[in-house]
Amino acid sequence: MTMTVTSAVKELEKVADANMQTVAKSISFGSLRGARGNSGVILSQLLRGFCKIAQSAESLDAAVIGDAVTRAVETAYKAVMKPKEGTILTVSRGIAEKWNELCADEKDIEVLMEKVLAYGDEVLEHTPELLPVLKEAGVVDSGGSGLMMFLKGAYACLMGRDLPIPEEPGAEEETPFAYDLSFELFRGEAFSNQQLSELKAYMEMQGDCVVLDFEAPVASGSLKTDEPGLVLQKALNYGELLNVKLVNRQHEMLQPEKTEKPEEAEETTVPEAEWKDYGFIAASVGEGLSEIFLSLGVDQMVEGGQTMNPSTEDMLKALALVPARTVFILPNNKNIILAAEQAAVLTKNKKVVVVPTTTIPEGITMMLNFNPEASPEENLEQMKEALPTVKSGEVTYAVHNAKIAGKEIREGDLMGLGGPEGLYCVGRDRKTVTEDMVAAMMHELSDDAGVISVYYGAGIEEAEAQELADDLARIYDFCDVELHFGGQPVYYFIVSVE
Repeated sequence: MTMTVTSAVKELEKVADANMQTVAKSISFGSLRGARGNSGVILSQLLRGFCKIAQSAESLDAAVIGDAVTRAVETAYKAVMKPKEGTILTVSRGIAEKWNELCADEKDIEVLMEKVLAYGDEVLEHTPELLPVLKEAGVVDSGGSGLMMFLKGAYACLMGRDLPIPEEPGAEEETPFAYDLSFELFRGEAFSNQQLSELKAYMEMQGDCVVLDFEAPVASGSLKTDEPGLVLQKALNYGELLNVKLVNRQHEMLQPEKTEKPEEAEETTVPEAEWKDYGFIAASVGEGLSEIFLSLGVDQMVEGGQTMNPSTEDMLKALALVPARTVFILPNNKNIILAAEQAAVLTKNKKVVVVPTTTIPEGITMMLNFNPEASPEENLEQMKEALPTVKSGEVTYAVHNAKIAGKEIREGDLMGLGGPEGLYCVGRDRKTVTEDMVAAMMHELSDDAGVISVYYGAGIEEAEAQELADDLARIYDFCDVELHFGGQPVYYFIVSVE
């Protein structure tokens, strides 16, 4: 959601002649192209609907805002194929209804916002009662929480108050350090508080403006320092480095400002008359998994998975590079589907078909089931019919205590994720958990299983993966067992049964 809003802000910064129309259009355009994840896409649709009304108004009074929030909610609900209550949608609808209820008598926007935000908090607190998975986990909806934070920030600006968030990088006092360093750190098991404290203490020794946050399964760090190499070397003692960014602060000041607009991304140089009938885009993370998709005929890979959702803009850039009249997108994650669908709407010169794949194995099976002789509609129908024949599971670790599908989970436990309830099994031994997960998937398919595919992650030795595959082949001697290097972070094993 932060990236969605940031994209809108960047688009606003390009506006030379600021008026209601140009500002509203920039917010709508920027948020649509930068939307990431389900909540980010829904937020972009809320902004889009709001701006549809706002751009035609000379000013925003209580009545206009009432119409705008109503349109915002309508637009967001229409964007989701199967709207689910207990989410950001519920919170947004509650806010819109409360605003319109109160604005009939109250015209002061400051007073209205204060009352409506208080009601929004009440709706958010009620979300666990509407979504069983939230109630079981003992949390409120994260998308709804993000929406409330966004609106409270808007209210603080309106009231001239300081925002209750850290200042943006560069807003702090000048420091003598030459480099801005940021990085993400992943490890095959949960970080302990002691490990995070040790790393943060070292970072504070090497610089200032130190930030080290942990949101499972990745720790994110940033600081200003003269010794970026030493910091990265220390970080490697705790896990695998991802997304390292290093900026020389003095050198950056000398660089010309980039002016290229997202919509100006270079397209394929193949003449449209020579385009092929079908092209493919797949979302994946992990060197091995990407190589598998490319070997099956995928034209463009988009990096994305759990915690790394690509934006609508990322999808549009990939679409621009595929020389085909019809392009199929395989999101391979439920949090990427909405961004793919939004990119499809924004693409005018190609037919874009989004196949609702939610796992990597589903995407691979869809590529194997594609029929180049069939129409796009026939292929989509065939693919949707094939989806239930693929059962997928993922083995990872728990970063905190929880209760899912009636099962108690402790920090450090290994989990076999998947199935109708989201969790197949819990345990402490990696091999045992994986085999229990496969047994549960086998039970779902009854006697129809014929192939077991195992994709092992970045932190798994081939010998361990081969031992698992050999055991599965012995237990299920009526199935073919295929072993592949996936190279994916977060998940030790991704397994499919079909």
